[in-house]
Amino acid sequence: MSQAINRTALFNASCLALITTAFTFAIRAGILPQLGEDFGLSAEQLGFINSMWFLGFPISMILGGLFYHKVGPKMIMNIAFVTHTLGILMTLFAGGYTTLLISTLFIGFGNGCTEAACNPMIADMYTGVKMNKMLNRFHMWFPGGIVLGSLISKFMTDAGLGWQPQIWVMMIPTIAYAVLFFGKAFPKPSVEGVTSISSNVKAMISPLYIFLFICMSITAITEFGTQQWANVVLDSSGASGMLILALTTGVMAVARFFAGPVVGKLGQTGVLLGGAILATIGTYMFSVVTGPVAYVAAIVFALGVGYFWPVMVGAVAQRVPLSGALGMSIIGGVGMFSTAIWQPIIGGWIDSARASNLAEGLTGAQLELATGQETLLKLTMFPAILIVLFIILFIWQKGSKPAVSAAGAH
Repeated sequence: MSQAINRTALFNASCLALITTAFTFAIRAGILPQLGEDFGLSAEQLGFINSMWFLGFPISMILGGLFYHKVGPKMIMNIAFVTHTLGILMTLFAGGYTTLLISTLFIGFGNGCTEAACNPMIADMYTGVKMNKMLNRFHMWFPGGIVLGSLISKFMTDAGLGWQPQIWVMMIPTIAYAVLFFGKAFPKPSVEGVTSISSNVKAMISPLYIFLFICMSITAITEFGTQQWANVVLDSSGASGMLILALTTGVMAVARFFAGPVVGKLGQTGVLLGGAILATIGTYMFSVVTGPVAYVAAIVFALGVGYFWPVMVGAVAQRVPLSGALGMSIIGGVGMFSTAIWQPIIGGWIDSARASNLAEGLTGAQLELATGQETLLKLTMFPAILIVLFIILFIWQKGSKPAVSAAGAH
């Protein structure tokens, strides 16, 4: 007799796994300055450590997408638990730069497994607008978890607690999701023909999928490039980097919670275009404002990037349904891979801007502020490119219904 699928338990466990991913992002961002100090690392080295988080992610996502229909989401989540635990413990007992690189790679690998297993599983459990809504509700816990993680990190740092106790906090949601997934039955694919890798690949060679692939690489760096460096860049502007991160991600979480009606009203392409416009304004504001106005910039930026990730994944699920779990994983993977490539480059921008500002005689907070603003101005080019791309997508997809029939029309 087949076991009944407990959709609520599976969904909640998925959310806890995503909170683990968020904690590894936020707490790591919070302890970056401490790691730099303790291990004597440059901004570029910290960039490479960051990039391991973003590199492990796409590797496991793509592998998870390839093997999803062979091994199933349960096995992928077991691997996520093992690699999360290994990565967290290795970070705790890190001896220097190399151990930090490897431990961060493990954590990234666990995070990618979470996305590879949970995105297609949720797309199989729900249909149509409900599927868009639940994907957004699931992805709400990435920014939601970042809010919790960044506040925990800030309070622990302010209380004089080192980075090691903050790393231990990551184990709490890790153990919780493992317990909740234990012994549960998982859903089967809902779109006919989606389990064949050859039909997945065929669907992914379509112009629409390739276009979405390019867009995803830029939406991801727009979101993560700005956020991961907020603590390093914004602290000198008279605003708390970690509070900016908490506010940004808090607004994103609320936006994703209400995504159902927003996507229903504006459609996927309308939401993406509106997001690109707001993200450009927000990033530009970050590069010119100081003090409390930085919090206003954070809200504008958050409303811009809030829908990017889940709506891009939803667009693939609905508009290129035969790409299946592999198509969704590759889209998420390219987002993370692009971010991994850009992290050390952004670190390099910070180092070279700091060097040239130092040569001009700037010191202290003035030096850090000028360096940060210069870097953020460069980051504005990413959402600006997206405005053009999403105008093209909006016109291209105007009047065309999402291609899903088996999984419910949008």
